[in-house]
Amino acid sequence: MFKNFAIAFLFFVLIISCNSKEEKDKYNHIVYRAVNNKDTAILDININDKRFYGRYEISYYKVGKDSGDVRGDLKGDTLRGDYHYISNGGAWKRVPLALLKKENKLFLGTGVIGTYFNLPCFIPGTPIEYDNSGFVFEKAY
Repeated sequence: MFKNFAIAFLFFVLIISCNSKEEKDKYNHIVYRAVNNKDTAILDININDKRFYGRYEISYYKVGKDSGDVRGDLKGDTLRGDYHYISNGGAWKRVPLALLKKENKLFLGTGVIGTYFNLPCFIPGTPIEYDNSGFVFEKAY
């Protein structure tokens, strides 16, 4: 009897915690597009003043594409999170993601990547470079 009660209680807590997250209708939906030589990227995100989530797809000219989900936090003018994607029909990968908001554009950042609790992240204390960004995203519509 106690075992059934414990399972029911855990299930109830799980349902409550899932429903208590931020309301999805308070997010703004924005689609960004970037071109780097013949490669293109589409960033379709929902964003508020604290968090973002959405889809990110990079099409490499005559090679294939990476496609997956992005999520993370917004701190000031920087979006920091991760990109969980599948590359050219291969295995799932996860990489850190940093975007700088400047002049109504998003600049993709690059930096030194390490792991923390077996998850990839930018190494703290090392700068993230935005000046020579491979992709500069502009609002598509």
